[in-house]
Amino acid sequence: MQGKHPGLVLLAASLGVLIAQVDTSVVNLAVKAIGADLGSTVSGMQWTIDAYNLLYAALLLTAGALGDLYGRRRLFACGIALFAAGSAICAAAPNTAVMLAGRALTGIGAALELPMSLVLLALAYPEARARQRALGIWASCNGLAFIVGPTLGGLLVETVGWRSIFYLVLPLCAAALALAWRAVEESASPQGRRLDLPGQLAAIAALGGLAFAVIEGAHLGWSSVPVLLGAALGAAGGLAFVLIEQRTQGGLVPFALFRHRPFSASLAIAGLMTFGMYALLFLVPLYFQTLRGDAPLAAGIHLLPMPVAFFLVSQASGRIVGALGPRATMAAGMAAMGAGELALALVSADTAYPAIGAALAVVGVGLGLNTAPVNSVAVASVPRERSGTASGLLNTARMIGATLGVAILGAVFAHFAGQEGATQGFLPGMRAALGLGGLAELAGAAVALGWIRRDSANPVPGARAT
Repeated sequence: MQGKHPGLVLLAASLGVLIAQVDTSVVNLAVKAIGADLGSTVSGMQWTIDAYNLLYAALLLTAGALGDLYGRRRLFACGIALFAAGSAICAAAPNTAVMLAGRALTGIGAALELPMSLVLLALAYPEARARQRALGIWASCNGLAFIVGPTLGGLLVETVGWRSIFYLVLPLCAAALALAWRAVEESASPQGRRLDLPGQLAAIAALGGLAFAVIEGAHLGWSSVPVLLGAALGAAGGLAFVLIEQRTQGGLVPFALFRHRPFSASLAIAGLMTFGMYALLFLVPLYFQTLRGDAPLAAGIHLLPMPVAFFLVSQASGRIVGALGPRATMAAGMAAMGAGELALALVSADTAYPAIGAALAVVGVGLGLNTAPVNSVAVASVPRERSGTASGLLNTARMIGATLGVAILGAVFAHFAGQEGATQGFLPGMRAALGLGGLAELAGAAVALGWIRRDSANPVPGARAT
């Protein structure tokens, strides 16, 4: 499908990713102000973030299948509408319970619209070079969001109040909805598919249980009853999911997709990328605030070399992939992220900021190189009728990597610094956590070199998924 207005499709898809990523960055910045105003406990403030993460993780696979069955444009628009409704509820929330309901609704909206934004681009740009350029622009919106979020968001929280950050996304949602209905052609691939309700419920149980266990383990204790129940639910759901899907024709996840090595490799690389990256986003702002005494807005500004480099490199990533191929580009991107993260693991309390900024910029260059081709390879490696499923699986891999990165590397950090992030053990904890995160990125570079081919970004011709 090549629509009459591929540029407008690109704009709608880019707004979709910008909406979700700006929300993520500014809510993390504003959570203390939200908690103080609503009288939330520490647990309540944590769930302001986790309510979004849990629903997002649990519904990603379902979104990919629903898009294939009922229409990608329809699901994208539905996700944007739910995100807008959730943001409006958060902006008007009189108490913590209403806030959490709004955050859960935005998580559902993000799970529906983000995978579809990638699929809409793949369908609007069937030619490989044009698709690479479009995906580079789409990917750069992640970097743009992390530029806008900490700066504009911090300014709004300090001058207007935290409720303004939720109103901020409403005009963007309205624009994305208008563009979707004006420029995006509907597409679906329901042939041989059906609503696999048992598989979807098992997937939700598996991902929801896993996300709950790894997010809450550090707070409630890894041996606490809720965490053990969450882990048991995740394990049981995962086993049930595999058994159900192996016996289901046209199910949620066609296991034949994993026989294609570039597809499996792209999922592994996406998970390793976010495993190290989200631990960095968790720890480096704490480093600026705990050891260097920065305010949250100043800490966000000090992080800017990373998203700026990400944004600039993403603009050229399509040309770079065209010249070098996805294999070399992805390997270089993951290696750069690993090198930058290992450099950050070596900083001390009095390290000159230019050295820190340079390491952050190297990480941003790696993100800019890797984000577009990993998405392109994943979607191009499967038959066209499974593009929605492929996008859902890729985003699920990213979310699992991010969740495990924060949980596992956060636990490594806490082993040295304690749950309060004590100054005395802060640097040893950060060095151990970022060191392991950097090694994960380098492992992703090895996977790219071993499993990605130069032509992996070209669509699979006439393949079938069973």
